[in-house]
Amino acid sequence: MKIVSRHIVKGAGYIKVRPEEDEDMWHLYNLIQEGDNVRAPAIRRVQNVSATGSSESHRVRTTLTLQVTRIAFTPPVTPTTGASDPNTSAPVEATASLQITGRVVEENDHVKMGAFHTLDIEANRDVRIEKVEWDSISLERVKEASQPGRGAEVGAVVCGEGTAAFCLLSQHMTVVLQRIDMPVPRKRAGSATAHEKGLARFYDTLYQAFLRHIPYANPTLRAIVIASPGWVRDAVFDYIMAQATQSGNKVLLGVRQKFMRVHVNSPHVHSLVEVLKSPEVVSRLKETKFAREGIMLDSFFKMLASDEQRAWYGPDHVALAVDRGAVGTLLISDELFRAGDPEVRKRYVTLVEDVREKRGEVLIFSSMHESGQQLNQITGIAAILTFPLDIEVVEAEEREAKEEEERRKAEANEA
Repeated sequence: MKIVSRHIVKGAGYIKVRPEEDEDMWHLYNLIQEGDNVRAPAIRRVQNVSATGSSESHRVRTTLTLQVTRIAFTPPVTPTTGASDPNTSAPVEATASLQITGRVVEENDHVKMGAFHTLDIEANRDVRIEKVEWDSISLERVKEASQPGRGAEVGAVVCGEGTAAFCLLSQHMTVVLQRIDMPVPRKRAGSATAHEKGLARFYDTLYQAFLRHIPYANPTLRAIVIASPGWVRDAVFDYIMAQATQSGNKVLLGVRQKFMRVHVNSPHVHSLVEVLKSPEVVSRLKETKFAREGIMLDSFFKMLASDEQRAWYGPDHVALAVDRGAVGTLLISDELFRAGDPEVRKRYVTLVEDVREKRGEVLIFSSMHESGQQLNQITGIAAILTFPLDIEVVEAEEREAKEEEERRKAEANEA
């Protein structure tokens, strides 16, 4: 995402950006809040009435400024290849979409003030976001989104016999590009011909999809993971390399060292959490944002099982731990910052700032990653403490402090 222009004075102002890819749509979804003013290109149907009373309507392209009332993000749609459509030569593009609904706050020749409209945000078209207050989380998101050289860091094929899912993992998104689901006949006593033919069709379909969806020649791609139960991953890797050799694909053969074969318990996308925890993947991707998140979420759950006084979760409990300066690592989902109530968002922003001021680590999980979805299942916020705290003792101290404050107020009123 490119920053076209920026004007912020004392926290208020606007930033004009140009989204370029799906991940940029996700960033905008997390940046834009209800009450913000958003200006972007739009197509509006205009009706003209002639002197004789006849009317005609036509579409005009214009630029509208809306005060936002609703934001909707739709992730890329994943096509599925089955037995009925084994020929996958036609490319299918999966793209994310972002719709912003609100009242028009700047009138023009085609739209009256106060009219409702929905903007469909398009790639490579400028969007201006105006806020009364640009908090630290929003500015951090803009900085991350505009860094050059971003892109997919891991390509993954999670597969089983007859099934496969092709994924790209970037800092903030896991995009499932295509799924394959093809029946493979079982081996029969005395004849394995049908089974072998089914496998051959499956491997060929998988290979063609791999060439189309995994950008193996991209220098930003750190690893290509083939994950499966059993030994399917080895057969898939061998087939890909054999086909590359046969076709003389020197680029694919040249990135052989990027491939990693990992065992998982099931051939489904949620197994990517297992993939990111495997030692070989951790060593290769230890500097990436999403790998760090996966490692720390796993550490949290282990701590919760072994020493629960150092693993707290839930907004109220985590806030108490932050007040006591006990938080070493704060795990928080980006979903919490999309709260419709500005005060709720401000509460979470303050928590993040307080932890950072006390030199704690803050990891903001993307709910478009499997790890972020797991965190959302336990309220979306958790903390690993630097020293143990008993929740019951802390809550009792809070109650005593509150009662003491109320008693002082009562005594002051009597005086």
